[in-house]
Amino acid sequence: MPLDQHNIQDDKRRSDHSMMSFGDHLEELRHRLMLALVVPLPLMIALFPFSDDLRVVLCAPVYSALESSGLPAQLQAMNPAETLTTDLKLSIIFALVLSCPWVLWQAWKFIEPGLYRQERRFVHLLIPGSGVLTMAGLALLYFVMLPLMLRVLIAFGVPANQPSYPISGQEPTAVVATETSDPPAADELPTTIPIQQGRPDELLPGSIWISPSNNTLQVAVPVGDDPGRVQVLMVPLSIEGMVVQQYRLKEYVNFILMLMIGISIAFQMPLVILLLGWVGIVRPSILKRSRKYALLICAVVAAITTPADLISMFLMLIPLYCLYEFGILLLILAPADRVAEGAVFKGAVEDVLGRFDRDDDDDRDPDDDPDAGPPNDPDEPRPPFPTDSGEPADLLKPRQGNIPSSHSDQEFEEDGDERPEDHGR
Repeated sequence: MPLDQHNIQDDKRRSDHSMMSFGDHLEELRHRLMLALVVPLPLMIALFPFSDDLRVVLCAPVYSALESSGLPAQLQAMNPAETLTTDLKLSIIFALVLSCPWVLWQAWKFIEPGLYRQERRFVHLLIPGSGVLTMAGLALLYFVMLPLMLRVLIAFGVPANQPSYPISGQEPTAVVATETSDPPAADELPTTIPIQQGRPDELLPGSIWISPSNNTLQVAVPVGDDPGRVQVLMVPLSIEGMVVQQYRLKEYVNFILMLMIGISIAFQMPLVILLLGWVGIVRPSILKRSRKYALLICAVVAAITTPADLISMFLMLIPLYCLYEFGILLLILAPADRVAEGAVFKGAVEDVLGRFDRDDDDDRDPDDDPDAGPPNDPDEPRPPFPTDSGEPADLLKPRQGNIPSSHSDQEFEEDGDERPEDHGR
């Protein structure tokens, strides 16, 4: 069968690339590497002024978890350059993540001419699928897993039975403030510090109150030489018998980045299963029979990659096992021959529609089919041979070589009768 024009061009390009010398390959590799670095380096410089915003986005889950536990939303920097180095690290990492499609595109352009068209279809399925799975894993980590995980970990340092004492002696003269009341003026020193659930609507320099929502002592102070603006300073207040939880910025960012790397790698499980199925190492039937072992392996991986608590382990175990089942589904819908032919979507739709058709055929009532014959009654006697001539079945004699099933050789021998063939001998 002659090749079409597209196949001829592909084979010509591939043959031209395969005829390149080793030096030409090195030159092409150098060219692609230079092009791959064009985007990340300027992007690092462009993202550095916004690195503080990136830091705030990463620290938002821990701030929320601290406030939910009644703790001040603060992180510590233990050396003067820690904030700068953290921002620089974040700008580099986010620049590499954002430029990853461009880098992968340059790598693909380097290896593409050496592949046949059916081989390229496998890469066309794997690369976008890897990107989608990575983004899904990071979204699940940031919006679902990380807030629950941090709240559980922080709750271990908060005492369950916090000591409290009854009010004794003279009734306090200060009025307990509400969300709408204002704190006393700076020149009116209260005998006791008022308790303010939220930030007062009117802030004056020197206003002081205690916020029970995060257990902090807050003071309003003027901002520089501007008498019309104030800023609020807070001092964390520790509960008696409580483990003080003050996290370091560098360690928290490293913790988040390690979780992101782990979840990105773990979410590639369906593609790994798909590759193993394509090369013939595993089959869907084997994977279905090995579900209990897969669940055990997922539990071990979840216990290694998460902190030492059951909640975090289960939060990682559930998506890991769901990814295992998703890998089985992908291997069924996109086998190697279907991917090589470029008919993944068409074959998946045909499989789904064919399954629906089979279900409809199983549920269909034979009485509703006009083309179907009358139902067969197992108790009704059947003629031993066709009666197309219209004569009764008992008047027709069997022809030679066409013995009815009801008169077998064994029956003739048992009755002692002669065979029909014996009359002609």
